[in-house]
Amino acid sequence: MPERNVVSWTALMVSFSTNGYPQEAVKAYRWMRREGVVCNQNSFTTAISSCWLLKDEKLSLQVIAHVVVAGFDTDVSVANSLITLFGNLGRLEEAERIFNQMEQKDPISWNSMISIYSREGMHKESLQLFSDMRHGNIKPDTTTFSSLITACSCLDHLKWGKGLHALSVKNGLDLFVSVANALVNMYSTAGKYKEAELLFRDMPKRDLISWNFMISSYIQSGQCTDALKLLAQLIRTEKETNHVTFANALAACSSPEALFDGKTVHALTIHIGLQENLLVGNALITMYGKCNAMREAELVFQTMPDRDVVTFNALIGGHAENEVQREAVLVFNWMRESGIMVNYITMVNVLGDCSTPNDLLKYGKPLHAHIVSTGFESDKYVKNSLITMYAKCGDLDSSAFIFDGLANKTAVSWNAMIASKAHHGHGEHALKLFMEMQHAGISLDQFSLTSGLAASTSLASLEEGQQLHGLITKLGFDLDIHVVNAAMDMYGKCGKMDDMLKLLPEPTERSQQSWNILISGHARHGCFDQAEDTFEQMLSVGRKPDHVTFVSLLSACNHAGLVDKGIGYYNAMTSEFGISPRIEHCVCMVDLLGRSGRLVEAERFIEDMPVSQNDLIWRSLLSSSRTYRNLDIGRKAARRLLELDPLDDSAYVLLSNVYATNGRWEDVDKLRMHMKSINLKKRPACSWIKVKNEVSSFGIGDRSHPQALRIYSKLEEILKMVKQVGYVADTSFALHDTDEEQKEHNLWSHSEKLALAFGLLNVPEGSTIRVFKNLRVCGDCHMVYKLVSKAVDREIVLRDAYRFHHFRGGECSCSDYW
Repeated sequence: MPERNVVSWTALMVSFSTNGYPQEAVKAYRWMRREGVVCNQNSFTTAISSCWLLKDEKLSLQVIAHVVVAGFDTDVSVANSLITLFGNLGRLEEAERIFNQMEQKDPISWNSMISIYSREGMHKESLQLFSDMRHGNIKPDTTTFSSLITACSCLDHLKWGKGLHALSVKNGLDLFVSVANALVNMYSTAGKYKEAELLFRDMPKRDLISWNFMISSYIQSGQCTDALKLLAQLIRTEKETNHVTFANALAACSSPEALFDGKTVHALTIHIGLQENLLVGNALITMYGKCNAMREAELVFQTMPDRDVVTFNALIGGHAENEVQREAVLVFNWMRESGIMVNYITMVNVLGDCSTPNDLLKYGKPLHAHIVSTGFESDKYVKNSLITMYAKCGDLDSSAFIFDGLANKTAVSWNAMIASKAHHGHGEHALKLFMEMQHAGISLDQFSLTSGLAASTSLASLEEGQQLHGLITKLGFDLDIHVVNAAMDMYGKCGKMDDMLKLLPEPTERSQQSWNILISGHARHGCFDQAEDTFEQMLSVGRKPDHVTFVSLLSACNHAGLVDKGIGYYNAMTSEFGISPRIEHCVCMVDLLGRSGRLVEAERFIEDMPVSQNDLIWRSLLSSSRTYRNLDIGRKAARRLLELDPLDDSAYVLLSNVYATNGRWEDVDKLRMHMKSINLKKRPACSWIKVKNEVSSFGIGDRSHPQALRIYSKLEEILKMVKQVGYVADTSFALHDTDEEQKEHNLWSHSEKLALAFGLLNVPEGSTIRVFKNLRVCGDCHMVYKLVSKAVDREIVLRDAYRFHHFRGGECSCSDYW
């Protein structure tokens, strides 16, 4: 051009800026000034917007100086651009100063400031500004409502959001796609996916953001099948999709059972050319990690042209979640060598890879040292992960030391400590910490409550669980599906199936965990028909089973002695549902075959099983060998068990029982002498019962209880009672080489009989007696419980290490198969 003026220069700048070249727009601005062309407000606003797109604070300050010198800082359009610039640079006070100094404000001024407050999480300030705006007779527009509704996208501010929703309807703005999108996102983020779904369906016009928000809403609410159906619907309409669409869809495939769906979505990303997109690549690695498909995750990682910290974090997190030994640490080292700056998420993920005492020594403590040296120790999430890591590795003292040293214990810190204690069987300490958390004035959240319920469950403490349930209702968490699931699990494991069923959501509202807890509850209580019916109902509403579902189903078959049914489910798991067997499924199958006396089949199954054998496999086979007095298989199982852990007391005890049932008392004595020589003690049997908030525990032949004289007197009374109706002691359960009279005497010293006598003395007439035992109930005690339940005409519930036994009228819910 022979002559370039402010109009031509500004047009060039606008063209660069609007087409995504802010750097070129800034260059044009500089050339314009060098040529001595005087800028106008349009030149300055374009230059300012280009600066904040580049996030270049130094350059921004230079442009602002030019604006002030030129006297355009009071111009409304320029001031609006400056507000947006400072807001995006995180300089809130500067943005507020410019806004407050403006003599005239247009809707853009108000919207810019409201948007900044919303983005900064300053919800009250944004709502106050909206009120001021209306009082100043400035009419809010779609941008105003979109920003404000976004600010209300959390449960605490939902009531304000609903008010804005009503106001947008009144003003006729709810039909605009930007406002409707904000409403869908608000309800989704607040966990109200049904409301979001209704809005989405009623939208007269949708854009891609609408579809992406709704897909995300389904995923946030656990409705992953609906999310994938919506993706399919979007593709069928031949509407445009983008990388966000597929990143969201991949998040819907985050479980092993959804691996096929995940691979299908992966194929679609390749088909439309998104396979090299960084966001999609990161989502693929995350998805494959959660599907236990680390080989595929690594292939995606290796073929990605670009990688960032999220990429490495996703791969590290996948290895840690799948407990792939050392891989997470190796990727972490590779990340550092590649020059990628680690962040707190990196440290949280890599700490999750440490779960054994050996890991702690080799990786955990060096990682802790690295965290200290790099300054990550001050991060609350990293500290909480350190607490969890030490606890997982069995070092509860170090875990408690870090927790006690926290100056400001957040809810996350308390939750990590409570969960660690509950997970390691320290239920009483976990509940104590839960109460301390309340006394410290820390607001309880869903994680606190679920951890507290887990502690009650581990103790089988119904009273504490009921109190927590009351607190949950009082705090308004009774509609939170995760808390409801934890409460259901607690009632099921404390023997209160009726109370568990009262909490059960409607079939279409149940999460995957809800279904699994229900099936597991029925299985634990010996109700196979109900477990099977629940499984069929689950399929009928379109919910896919996962690996946990089949563990519960196989357990139900095991408790009911339905071998062929169990084999059928095991085969269908892979052939019909695409779920690869895990060690838990194989343990159930070995137990199922062994308990039914099919020991040779169980042994053959172990040889052919698709996963590595562990201690649970051989312990199950050894236990069944004792039941069916199979000395050869019992010896083999014990040998394999001791190869895995030479100090496993259960191997010696179970083998001793095999010898005892075969009358090989010399071998029994040899085993006991060997255990004594290596200072190995048998885990003592213990039974307990809770009456009036006090727990009374009993060991074998225990006479330490204050009511011991009354208890043993009651035992004699019970013995006479059951003998009158034909009881004969089953001395095969007496594991010492003595005469028959002494064997019977030993049987009547068992802990569960002492707990029963105490219950009959202290539990009010007509109330259910609930007894708990840490080991499997012996056959003789089981017979006595049946006879007593009929003689005294009351229900007795016994939970042993395997299942619940409900005794009524001389019968047991297990049908004498346990």
